[in-house]
Amino acid sequence: MRISTFWELMAHEFGSGYSKVLARDLVMAEVGDRTAVEALDAGIDPKQVWFALCKAQEIPQDRWWGPDKEPKS
Repeated sequence: MRISTFWELMAHEFGSGYSKVLARDLVMAEVGDRTAVEALDAGIDPKQVWFALCKAQEIPQDRWWGPDKEPKS
């Protein structure tokens, strides 16, 4: 996943304003006790960061891939 795709998914799920706040403020154990921004800056795969954020925010799995997209095998 590209970082641009990560931000598109964030904006779709949380809105353009709140997604930036969430990415900056929510610390997730799954990515080394980092925020999404810190994890991305540290070089962690954006897909891993996105999934960690989905889990932390209890987003239903059927929405993890964004609108109208099926999980890739």
